[in-house]
Amino acid sequence: MPTLEFVRSEIERMRVQVSRQRKEILQLQRAGIPTSSAEALLQRMLDKIDALCADRDQMKAALPKPKGKVLGGRKW
Repeated sequence: MPTLEFVRSEIERMRVQVSRQRKEILQLQRAGIPTSSAEALLQRMLDKIDALCADRDQMKAALPKPKGKVLGGRKW
């Protein structure tokens, strides 16, 4: 099972790829080339990012909550 840090890094990597894909789509549109397949790929990438974000949120919720301490080490 992937760790929380792995999922976070995968989300960041995919966001960079999405940015590149969007730039490529703009270039294709300027050149007058059809972009339907590139837009479908972009949508699949965005869906994957949404799934990874949901996994990340679920993993964060499963982590134990840290106990809060008041300055000086007193427990209230």
